[in-house]
Amino acid sequence: MDSRNIYLLAALLGGAILPVQVAINTFLRRYVGEPMQVTFVSYLAGTLASLGICFLARYPLPVAADLAQTSWWMWIGGCLGTLYVWSAIFATPKIGAALALALTITGQMIAALFLDHYGAIGLTKYAASPTRIAGAVLVVLGVSLVAYSKQ
Repeated sequence: MDSRNIYLLAALLGGAILPVQVAINTFLRRYVGEPMQVTFVSYLAGTLASLGICFLARYPLPVAADLAQTSWWMWIGGCLGTLYVWSAIFATPKIGAALALALTITGQMIAALFLDHYGAIGLTKYAASPTRIAGAVLVVLGVSLVAYSKQ
């Protein structure tokens, strides 16, 4: 198997588990309460799972001196993830999982094209070529079909 295929499969798997995560978190809301409370429970479980995996894989803890060299903005990734999980828990019961995730993918595509085009936040530059923009437009059209069928 080409090593690139491993990355493609990992991205596909990551995308495939998102609707499952949204469904589970939405169901958990029935027992926990507010979307932010569910987000906390979800992240707590994820933190414990990450810690366990690091322990089993024998990854060392990050060195404090290395962490001290980072910039403040490098720490907001978890906060952005919290916002995503909250927004999915908040929106899914009212608009459905398919539309919530279609809009998520649309937002991801638009933001990703921007980040790639400018090489923002240290990413490798990939120009927003007409073909890539057309792909994003097709995603938006697909979202429109999902949204239209919801009415």
